[in-house]
Amino acid sequence: MTKRAFFCALLMLMSCFTVAAQQAQQPLTFWYEYHVIPGKEDEFLNLVKTVGQPVRDKLMADGVVLAWGVEAPLLRIPDAATHMIWYTVADYAGVEKVDAAMHEQIAKATEESAKAPAGKKGAPSGVGPNEHMRGITDYAKTHDYLTRDLVSGFATANPPAGTLPFVRYGFVKVKPGKGAEYRKAWEKYNKPIFDKLAADGTILAFGLAVEDIRTDGDFTHYTWIATKDLASQDKVRAAVLGDRDKRSQEEQEAIIHVFTSLTDPDAARTEVTRSLIFRLPTPK
Repeated sequence: MTKRAFFCALLMLMSCFTVAAQQAQQPLTFWYEYHVIPGKEDEFLNLVKTVGQPVRDKLMADGVVLAWGVEAPLLRIPDAATHMIWYTVADYAGVEKVDAAMHEQIAKATEESAKAPAGKKGAPSGVGPNEHMRGITDYAKTHDYLTRDLVSGFATANPPAGTLPFVRYGFVKVKPGKGAEYRKAWEKYNKPIFDKLAADGTILAFGLAVEDIRTDGDFTHYTWIATKDLASQDKVRAAVLGDRDKRSQEEQEAIIHVFTSLTDPDAARTEVTRSLIFRLPTPK
């Protein structure tokens, strides 16, 4: 996602909480980034629910999709995407199954729309899902991403039904050849803080991710932190600051040096999104 794009994974959100942790070491998340025309937001969500949701829910029941959702940015930013649809799977075989199922669903819906009376299912007669989407979004700006979680952590239990998480994304640009060092530093200095917050339920899920298929030069890695509400993000910030404050001045300076030497500080960006739809498998 661009430096302003909201990914989630959500897991990426998200990456899928306990279910994903059990089923995939480094899950993949596919993102569809859209620029919805103002005033067409409800129409967009209705299209998601009537076309994409049945497919993703079925594949979730089959164990292919680990989680999926729709997000929107908390802050409005010029030229930034307005909505993001995402789903998480264990591997590329999962991506292929979702892609095939969606093509089949769209073809079926397109055929049915040609026979439906005007206004049926929220679309004019004869207008299929793809044409409908082009009519309610700036379709030329659509951007797809495929990302992989290198590291992730999850709360010990899934959130209550109906939870719509907030996700904070931190995008960074790691210097060429320094990816392994950056991950090592991240796991040493940041992961223990997030692990503790996940254990006490403050964080629902978190991860360190990269684009598995590189399409964007604005970032190389991003951290995502999903919480049940924005207030929990305050607790995350306090925990990070508290960890640094308890260290000696020498340690604090060393940590700052490690991260600034491995990244381009001017390229760092942050995004916060709210979930509009968030789906996890039903516990068995």
